Amino acid sequence: MRYLALLLLPLLGFSCYSFRGISIPEGVQSAYVPNFKNNALSAPPTLFLDATETLRDKVRDEARLIITDENPDIQLIGTLVDFRVTAEGASPAGDVAAFSKQNHLTIVVAVEYKNLRDPSDEGWKSNFSDFYPFEGNVALAAVQDEAITTILENINEKIFNRAFAGEW
Repeated sequence: MRYLALLLLPLLGFSCYSFRGISIPEGVQSAYVPNFKNNALSAPPTLFLDATETLRDKVRDEARLIITDENPDIQLIGTLVDFRVTAEGASPAGDVAAFSKQNHLTIVVAVEYKNLRDPSDEGWKSNFSDFYPFEGNVALAAVQDEAITTILENINEKIFNRAFAGEW
């Protein structure tokens, strides 16, 4: 009996961790996540699709909801708002000119959440952002794919926590 308890203890810990405090409203089994609108003029042309797909994957994999556009229980509508690089510190001028010591790639998305099963639930609208720092002497093109992947993971974690873990 003691050995059985020792064998089950790691499984109990794993199952508790996998739920991470997720709170999905009763009866909710499906979600609608349409393609993000692209309002960020300087963003790569497929970024709005990448943002959409990564959010769909997170909702499907971690909330275990079916992604559908037919009679969904909840909806998460997103808009890509901003994509910008800013200089965060200057180096002393050399022979030519001063340059940025570090740059930040920042992405901002706006998300509207609605629980379509509960008309009394007002839902919410919120902006989510994150940035990726990189050296000032490195071109954005050299780090862009990694930066976008990292930023979208962080933004989606924030969206997911707001929608399903009651964190804000």
